[in-house]
Amino acid sequence: MRNPVCKYCDIKSHAALKLNSCQLEELGNNVSQVQFGSGEIIIKQDAPTHSVAYVKSGLVKIHIKGPNREKILNIVKAPAYLCLHSTFGDNVNHFSTTAIERTTICFIDSTTFSKFIHENGDFAYQIIQDMGKGELKNFHNLINNAQKQNLGRVADALLFFADEIYGSNSFTLPVSRQELADLTGITRESTSRIFTNFNNEKILNIQGRKITILNARLLKQISVNG
Repeated sequence: MRNPVCKYCDIKSHAALKLNSCQLEELGNNVSQVQFGSGEIIIKQDAPTHSVAYVKSGLVKIHIKGPNREKILNIVKAPAYLCLHSTFGDNVNHFSTTAIERTTICFIDSTTFSKFIHENGDFAYQIIQDMGKGELKNFHNLINNAQKQNLGRVADALLFFADEIYGSNSFTLPVSRQELADLTGITRESTSRIFTNFNNEKILNIQGRKITILNARLLKQISVNG
């Protein structure tokens, strides 16, 4: 075998599991695996795109420059594809992605990726499903940012890290206060003030970036009520 790495990889995407043996070998011949440290840019906004990025391990943020400040659109945990809309849109990256922690990315040649979509209906269907789930998540985030007050936005973000990223009520916050503000669409000062209030009210125990949710029921209630 010329390149069996993809064929025997234990961290295949759901889509890659639909590829046959020959396609997996072709995938292995058209992929580059790159390691990124925390803070390193993976994809740069407005740059042309020639590959599909698959997060094999790690955690990344998807962010975009606005007229006045940066906006973090999403935090993505491996395994996942990044910015597929840019790949199948106009071949320009409309977002940037940056590693939040040590991250491994597989860059797949976009021509090869498109070829699999044309050849393999199951692969294509899985990609459509992944894109659809991502789009629905973006809609929910948009509604939350538009209709919830600052308390609800911060509560949402904390529950997101606890439930979807770490699966624990005790975790080390992987982003700074400013990044959390960029994620929730509020100011850094408001974020810090809410953290202080949550800590004083025994909803959280905060030690630097170490967060422990002490009253998950109340935090969820704040999230729901906004």
